[in-house]
Amino acid sequence: MERTQAGYLSAMGKPRTPAGRAKEVAARLAVLYPEAECELTHSNAFELLAATILSAQCTDVRVNMVTPALFAKYPTPQALADANPTELEEIIRSTGFYQSKAKNLIGMGRGVIERFNGEIPRDLEDLVTLPGVGRKTGNVLRSVVYDLPGLAVDTHVGRLSRRLGFTTEEDPVKVEKVLNGFIEPAEWGRFGLRLILHGRRVCDAKKPKCDICEMEDICPSSLMPTKTKSK
Repeated sequence: MERTQAGYLSAMGKPRTPAGRAKEVAARLAVLYPEAECELTHSNAFELLAATILSAQCTDVRVNMVTPALFAKYPTPQALADANPTELEEIIRSTGFYQSKAKNLIGMGRGVIERFNGEIPRDLEDLVTLPGVGRKTGNVLRSVVYDLPGLAVDTHVGRLSRRLGFTTEEDPVKVEKVLNGFIEPAEWGRFGLRLILHGRRVCDAKKPKCDICEMEDICPSSLMPTKTKSK
């Protein structure tokens, strides 16, 4: 892969600052994952919001196995607001924490109906007032459905941000603030999705594949011997 060159790189081709490293990583990720998309199956804002609530402590693959039956029975916020908790729990049981998730889904449906006239809101401040919806979920919805600035910090984004030396923060809100300061708002959503894909495919939590990672030469946490890094 051809390395990018820009003013934030030193004469040795190394980023000078965490901000510079973030910009270089963003450029490389754009080449690696040009068509990065949210992997939760959905056809509208309501479906993505419900699916993202279900994705807490669960894989997208598992959520995608559950949502066809969920949306067949509860295709609208109103239907979800009127759901029988026991019946809803049975449908989503395999996603884990199904009782609290069922409560949040019903609460989300009711909140959308009662406070937003049945429409999924666009503003993050409104989204996070709904049960089960935090900044991560709200930013997913804003960036994926509405094409608005939003960088969702999940476990992958947080882990890669620390490994790549963008920040030492553990708090997702603080990580989000740091990244937002490094990347242009129009790119927040895509940058987040690309970090997630790289975290899933290469920078694994327990066994990072540093030997095949395109960030290895600029990553402070690389497990590769120093002599193998680009000069």
